[in-house]
Amino acid sequence: MSIYDIEVKTIKGESQTLAPYKGKVMLIVNTATKCGLAPQFKGLQKLHDSYSQQGFAVLGFPSSQFANQELSDNSKVAEACEINFGVSFPLYAKIDVNGSTAHPLFQRLTNEARGFLGTKSIKWNFTKFLVDQNGKVVKRFSPKDTPEQIESHIQKLVKAPTHV
Repeated sequence: MSIYDIEVKTIKGESQTLAPYKGKVMLIVNTATKCGLAPQFKGLQKLHDSYSQQGFAVLGFPSSQFANQELSDNSKVAEACEINFGVSFPLYAKIDVNGSTAHPLFQRLTNEARGFLGTKSIKWNFTKFLVDQNGKVVKRFSPKDTPEQIESHIQKLVKAPTHV
């Protein structure tokens, strides 16, 4: 089974797979609107805007597994992301990213790209996974890696001109 076959739920609760992103570069992020790192939403949106025409997408997966820093309801998450951070990139329904209840997508991501010292588990909100056009996880970024620090990796994959 490829990454594109994994079923996910949109923020509105509709089931779909990641098939629409086949052939595109994806940055998959576990997010939380009440996290101190939430200002990264603006940088993620800027990346999405800058490179979407070159086959790139940011995909946000809200999670409350870290200090319960996500709102309780998917519609409130979507509203907070749009109003507070101008997010228009795709958001999905809240999920677990660690443990026995971890969503299959994050099970796959953490198996393919280990964290610091080879750990599988995600340590905090805004862990980012860069996936190439073929569905292969090419790099995992820590929560403290800002969208601006990731941009050069995206540029290499989409073969985009340097963003000014």
